Amino acid sequence: MRNLVNIPTLLASLVFLSCEEVVDVDLSTEDPRLVVEASINWSKDTDGKHQRITLSQTTPYFETGLSPATGAIVYIENAQGQRYDFNEEANSGIYTTDHFNAQENMSYTLFIQYKDQLYQGKEAMVTVTDLTYITQNDGTVFSREYVEIKAYFDDPVDEVNYYFYKFEAEKDHTINVIEDRLLNGNEMFAIFVSEELEKSDQVQVSLYGISRQYYNYMYTLITQSGESMGPFVTQPATVKGNIINTSNPENYALGYFRVSQNDTYIYVVD
Repeated sequence: MRNLVNIPTLLASLVFLSCEEVVDVDLSTEDPRLVVEASINWSKDTDGKHQRITLSQTTPYFETGLSPATGAIVYIENAQGQRYDFNEEANSGIYTTDHFNAQENMSYTLFIQYKDQLYQGKEAMVTVTDLTYITQNDGTVFSREYVEIKAYFDDPVDEVNYYFYKFEAEKDHTINVIEDRLLNGNEMFAIFVSEELEKSDQVQVSLYGISRQYYNYMYTLITQSGESMGPFVTQPATVKGNIINTSNPENYALGYFRVSQNDTYIYVVD
């Protein structure tokens, strides 16, 4: 019996093999940049003494996560010249202090000395109004059930105010920024809509007073990446914060130095 050969199939296979070629993509890379997570949060009814700052470095495209920036000198000075040193925890890139002095409307300057480069950022403490009450509504869209939570607060009269808020639960979260341009002096609310929340879940609601500059920074990040991705993921375009490299401006850092008072409430889903 003769072996039959499918000529068209054989020719197609030979063409495919002859055209197959391994292509190495040469992706351009740049030196690691410093990434600064420096949010000084003064929770109401606390002294605000314990604060932390996290430093890391950017990594190549195909590597996940951030690399801790260790061995830095980190401190904050207020407008009166008082200095608060942040000490690193076991080569983690996490720097903390238990002696910070949080004061309303006080101006603060962050100093970071890292790899012979000096970085600085400046912000003033922004106070925030109280959360007044929280409501919950349940609904269904396209056969999918959701929970809507609104946290209300009274915007101060005759002031320009900007807010950053977070809703954090074990299974879901959201962040956003809002301003009072059209609602000055009126009741406002932060909103969280989730399909993941269930009865008895705890949701931590946090409202922060922020500067206009931070509002613009976060608004741009959220618009580009989506709030679920977080503000320190790879962006379509680089968004610079308020941290300047005074040694070499071209080697700028990523991130922002924020100083805020915040009000927090724990809500239990009905």
